[in-house]
Amino acid sequence: MSIQLENVSYTYGVGTPFEKTALRNVTMEISSGDFVGIIGHTGSGKSTLVQMLNGLLHPTMGQVTVNGMDIRQKSKAAMDMRHKVGMVFQYPEYQLFEETVAKDIAFGPRNMGLTEEEIEQRVKEAMEFVHLDYEEYGNRSPFRLSGGQMRRVAIAGVIAIHPEYLILDEPSAGLDPVGREEIFSEVQRWHEEKNITVILVSHNMEDISRLANRLIVLDHSEIILDGEPLEIFAKQQDLLHRAGVSVPPVTEVLQYLQGRGLPVEDRVRTVEEAAASIYAGVRGNTHAH
Repeated sequence: MSIQLENVSYTYGVGTPFEKTALRNVTMEISSGDFVGIIGHTGSGKSTLVQMLNGLLHPTMGQVTVNGMDIRQKSKAAMDMRHKVGMVFQYPEYQLFEETVAKDIAFGPRNMGLTEEEIEQRVKEAMEFVHLDYEEYGNRSPFRLSGGQMRRVAIAGVIAIHPEYLILDEPSAGLDPVGREEIFSEVQRWHEEKNITVILVSHNMEDISRLANRLIVLDHSEIILDGEPLEIFAKQQDLLHRAGVSVPPVTEVLQYLQGRGLPVEDRVRTVEEAAASIYAGVRGNTHAH
């Protein structure tokens, strides 16, 4: 089970004066159970790439397959396969349109032809997943909620279709730290408990290093790095810098301390791990003297 891209290129405005290549010769595979982080400077091709994964955009050249099926086809099987790839856009609350929260979340499952009973079950599950009480919020208008709550309703709408692959394009943009933490801890729980494959596009390197087990770096429409995040952050600063992205702040601090001669480990995922690394480095140094 995987999403495969073979020699995929995408050009906007083909044959017009505004023709622009957004992706060039991308070949990659996202395997079931992966948690993939995608980073790159604005305009590097990240959003174009993820919109290929669920058939919102079709490649100008090359082929995209989900679990072995070409999702460009018009067949019912191809449609069903596209439902297996759920996508949460940046500022997903702009996608809300129904008069109640429950109806909005039910929209996807209803399009899949499920029974009313199954639809209700999925709405309740999805609301529980994003920590919105069904009794309290189900009949409310989504437009009377706070920004963070609206974002959660939009995410619940995607979760309700039970995707195998979940694409998140800057899901925490504009949220406060608490809202961000809530969204990501839920996504992580789903990834672990339901083995959902997560593809996260983010400018936040801390989120990527904490959550992802694989990192893809895009620069000028091409993939320039693809590997284990901590390895890339530790060894590829020059390439990252050229691509206009930075390493996580904690990695930066540890690398600075290494440069000053403190024996610290810079492959860490969290601030807590960084603190432990510095503590161990300082103790080691003191004992050495």
